[in-house]
This record gives sequence, C-alpha cells and structure tokens, in this order.
Amino acid sequence: MIPAINIDAALAALTDHWSPKVVARVNDQYVKVAKLKGEFVWHRHDDEDELFQVVRGRLRLQFEDGGETVLEPGELCVIPRGVMHRPVAEEECAILLVETVTTKHTGDVETPRSRSIAEQLA
Repeated sequence: MIPAINIDAALAALTDHWSPKVVARVNDQYVKVAKLKGEFVWHRHDDEDELFQVVRGRLRLQFEDGGETVLEPGELCVIPRGVMHRPVAEEECAILLVETVTTKHTGDVETPRSRSIAEQLA
C-alpha cells in the first residue's frame, strides 16, 4: 500500500521557522513543508527553479529588481533559477515547497539559518 501524506499533520509537527522538512519525493524533486515567520536571507538558486505554495497565512516574495509577489492560501509561485529573492512572512505562514533534490536551502549564501538536505530529511 502507498501511504497518504497529511500536509496539515506534517506542518503541525514543525517547531522551527525557516527549517523545511521533506515529506515526499517525486522523481528528482523533493516536496517539503515549512513554517515561516519574519524575513529570510536574500539568495538565489543558480541551477534550480523553486516552487512556493501557501497553505496558511500570507507570504511576500521580494525580488532584487524591487518587485514582489504576494501569495495567499492556495496560491503558488515558481521562482526561476538564478533569480535573487527573499521570502518574507510578517505573521506565521505555512508553505509547501517543491525543489530539485540538489537545491541548497539558502542557495548561494551560507548562514546560520541554512539547513542541509540531511537535516531536511530528518
């Protein structure tokens, strides 16, 4: 039997903001859940696109050209590879991410908030 994945339960198990957890793998993509609050670091993923979908709350995706995209529950946005961006959640936000298995958490930047793939799989 192939088990179902309960996204709400996976999100409820999270205790740390900005620390995504892998809940599934589809081919060469990880499906992750995360809770966000505050501002993340400016970063880019030179070789991978990144999909953000808001489950609860509101997420602003800021871009280096000064633009931004605001996501409400049920909305998603794909950040193309190479685009400098910064997620911002003024209040706690719950999201689903889809990223290539090679995607580094903070892209081209290493910070104390960076999480390795091993940490995201734990």
